Amino acid sequence: MGKLSKEKRPPIGAFANVVKEKVQESLRARRQELEAAKIQAQLEKETLDVTIPGVRRPLGRVHPLNATIDKVLDIFVGLGYTVAEGPQIETDYYNFEALNTPDDHPARDMQDTFYLSEGKLLRTHTSSVQIRYMEEHQPPIRIVAPGRVYRRDTVDATHSAVFHQVEMLAVDKGLTFSDLKGTIKEFLRQMFGPDLALQFRASYFPFTEPSAEVDMQWKGKWLEVMGCGMVDPNVLTAVGYDPEVYTGFAAGFGVERFAMVLHQIDDIRRLYNSDLRFLRQF
Repeated sequence: MGKLSKEKRPPIGAFANVVKEKVQESLRARRQELEAAKIQAQLEKETLDVTIPGVRRPLGRVHPLNATIDKVLDIFVGLGYTVAEGPQIETDYYNFEALNTPDDHPARDMQDTFYLSEGKLLRTHTSSVQIRYMEEHQPPIRIVAPGRVYRRDTVDATHSAVFHQVEMLAVDKGLTFSDLKGTIKEFLRQMFGPDLALQFRASYFPFTEPSAEVDMQWKGKWLEVMGCGMVDPNVLTAVGYDPEVYTGFAAGFGVERFAMVLHQIDDIRRLYNSDLRFLRQF
């Protein structure tokens, strides 16, 4: 433009402005087309086609062992008990000695133990939880202790080297064997039904005296389901309780046995092999 004569500058300038406006208008139109195309592509990508079959995500199920433990704990919590837990790797003191089972006690032969280094062992019962809890709490106490336990045992349809126990303990002034029987009867009848027939048989455990086995009538047969008894005075003394003032009762049972009865399972190994064909039944 600077090289043009004065006469030519106005028409050339006017023409340049027209060209500029046309170019800008074309750019605006193209930009709008591109933005509209982008929005349309995004809408098509995000549109939900309700006619397409959905993707099935199957829901998980509660394992029969967990379901049994949950039911047991619900019953005991309803009876006023507190859930207590403890370590699976224990010392000889908590697993045996404090439970009135010294080194030379013949009852140690009743439980074939997995021993570890440095005097440790895998607990053979959840009774050790009772000792730990009593050391830290004063009566009255009412606890229920679920957990995994270990024993050197031959695995077959009814036995496993790793299984689950639930134990309950009550300590207070004036507790008697009648209180124990009433608690067990109420628990088992809530667990298996109100018309359940029960019987108590004299037995022996080093940490209870007197001791008993509990049988229930199931499908016309007597089935042993748990052991129980009054807490031995030596156990109360070991945790600092005065056995002249306090008495207590305890009971314990295997969760697998209860699960097999509740769900009519014929082989304990089915509970551990993670077979989906089995687990989907629950």
